[in-house]
Amino acid sequence: MAETISLMDIDDDKIDTKPSKGKNIVSNTEPKSVPWVEKFRPQSLSDVAAHRDIVETIDRLASSNRLPHLLLYGPPGTGKTSTILALARKLYGSQMQNMVLELNASDDRGIDVVRQQIQDFASTQSISFGAKSAVKLVLLDEADAMTKDAQFALRRVIERYTRNTRFALICNNVNKVIPALQSRCTRFRFAPLDAVHVSERLKHVVEAEQLDVPEGGLKALVRLSNGDMRKALNILQSTHMASQQISEDAVYLCTGNPLPKDIEQISYWLLNEPFAISCKRISEIKTRKGLALVDIVREVTMFVFKIKMPANVRVQLINEMADIEYRLTFGCNDKLQLGSLISAFTRARSALVAAAK
Repeated sequence: MAETISLMDIDDDKIDTKPSKGKNIVSNTEPKSVPWVEKFRPQSLSDVAAHRDIVETIDRLASSNRLPHLLLYGPPGTGKTSTILALARKLYGSQMQNMVLELNASDDRGIDVVRQQIQDFASTQSISFGAKSAVKLVLLDEADAMTKDAQFALRRVIERYTRNTRFALICNNVNKVIPALQSRCTRFRFAPLDAVHVSERLKHVVEAEQLDVPEGGLKALVRLSNGDMRKALNILQSTHMASQQISEDAVYLCTGNPLPKDIEQISYWLLNEPFAISCKRISEIKTRKGLALVDIVREVTMFVFKIKMPANVRVQLINEMADIEYRLTFGCNDKLQLGSLISAFTRARSALVAAAK
């Protein structure tokens, strides 16, 4: 609803009569085909699954009108963007589209964008006075992908327009954000989610979508997510498309990860069978089940921690497996690295026999 404004209402250089550039925030009316990651994104701060201490701190700062510039960092899928979007909904309500400028790594965010688009948005005051908060919000997702020149230019923009604009920077690697920007923001680290929080949120989605997920399937989802809620929901949705019952086997088969029983079998061969037989059998199971050697190495590494062996043998074995995994990430030959893996276990076996005497 339009309202009359007087010259006393305008403190800044310009009046913004257009919606903000960049990625506009859409309403919550989602079509049925929307990915579950977006469909079940928290709509309010109370819905955020974890990091209650951080969320409550930001909520108190916003409620008392003392919101600082924010820098949220941590691994993907831990709720950084969801927290800021929920905060924006609380601050601006239906006027969110006019009061928030969102830019992410898919947008051009060089020095020209900082000098023009961000500065134009920050230097104006919207005439949409229906918003609960008078300050605008500039959301820079994946800020660690910004060029150094753009970050240096942004430093001065943040200082100059603090009176009517708040900046929220989100990144995975905080070391790629220049210290000058870090010092101008209040930093919050979002750690990987606990298994309990991931499990609770998955149960909520399972109930909402009326899925058939036994306990084993839920544990597999939590294990494969590694604290990444986005990854957990994507695996859940893709497994649901492939199988009516989301069992443990269905989850592992859909993602291409080795089944725990396969890892136990491979570990048994590595620890007990001669070199030639181990090589033949592991190659066969790789081909038959379409397993990647790098996934086998990572899972066997976790299995080695559960086996009882002398510390010096375990240290040497883990060190050699780390070298193999490193070489595989650079595209080295799989057969050679499989031979190296079996050789490492053969040496470890010899060391175990020598220690037992």
